[in-house]
Amino acid sequence: MTRRKKFYYKGVPVNILGLPSFSDSKKFKNTKKNKRLYLRSFVSDFKKDAPKNLLLMYDVPYTRKKERDWFRRQLKNFDFVMIQKSVWVGPSPLPVDFLAYLKRIGLQKEFKTFKLAKSYTN
Repeated sequence: MTRRKKFYYKGVPVNILGLPSFSDSKKFKNTKKNKRLYLRSFVSDFKKDAPKNLLLMYDVPYTRKKERDWFRRQLKNFDFVMIQKSVWVGPSPLPVDFLAYLKRIGLQKEFKTFKLAKSYTN
């Protein structure tokens, strides 16, 4: 019994002409286990003239880029102002349900908050 050499192109089995061969269709089904996780969006209850007296600093690793970008969008929703890429100032306190959600998705250890003595002004 001779074994035929299998050719692959970008992880898909192909024949000698480079055309996909779907003889093992069960083996190469789309078996993506991690479906896209949509992160919850929060609405700001803060007034536009609320004093910006909360300093927030975070360091979310690159491997969690989606969560980091989501976190930045939520800070913008809460009327936070970016001082540096990972240092923001905004109104306090952060909503309890927002903090609970951060704990649920595992970001509670990635940021620190500090209450400012004076309100921040640009």
